Amino acid sequence: MNKTISQNQIETLNVKYGKLDVYQRVEQLYEDFTEDEIMLTSSFAATSAFLLKVFSDINKNQIIYFIDTGYHFKETLIYKDYLEKLYDLKVFSIKANEEDHELTASSKMWKIQPNRCCHINKVKPLQKIKQGYKIWVSGLMKWQSDFRNSLNFFEERDNITKFYPLLDIDYQGRDEFIRDHHLPFHPLKSKGYSSIGCEHCTVPGENRSGRWNNSPKTECGLHL
Repeated sequence: MNKTISQNQIETLNVKYGKLDVYQRVEQLYEDFTEDEIMLTSSFAATSAFLLKVFSDINKNQIIYFIDTGYHFKETLIYKDYLEKLYDLKVFSIKANEEDHELTASSKMWKIQPNRCCHINKVKPLQKIKQGYKIWVSGLMKWQSDFRNSLNFFEERDNITKFYPLLDIDYQGRDEFIRDHHLPFHPLKSKGYSSIGCEHCTVPGENRSGRWNNSPKTECGLHL
């Protein structure tokens, strides 16, 4: 598979997709790329139902990769199973090998080396799978962090083109879509969790302020 997309092509895609709404963007994605070129990941976090609902309406055959870090809240796993059944999703779970994961557990690596812990349990398991795709779809939105505010709909990142169809959806627009379409929120959202990651590293908070609390870290490394 030729994974190369030129910078001129990316700029053209950004102009074209910037004029579309979310459903139109995902529909257009399947016009511009084939299904086997597209990789979709979901953390099944606070409001993942938004993007999953859109894809389930447009293409139920799309594979969705869930990175099982081994440290998810039980509520996240329940939410994943619920959405999987609700939308008839094709979800594949991937995880670190047992030896690598045990190293992070025995040393409580999330406390002393959070970046390395994320790399072992999130970034590394996706590396091999990522090599087989041209486009990586993710539900990032600009309002979530300063880094995400700097992104465009299409970005070249680590040898793959990232696509963020929800990028310009604001906080209010996200919640309105979920309510208007009667989508289920993550069970922890009602308890003050706005952004939800691993249990060790997440506390209640607005936007992403509850992630890696009391740490300058704002991203797990998947999207950098």
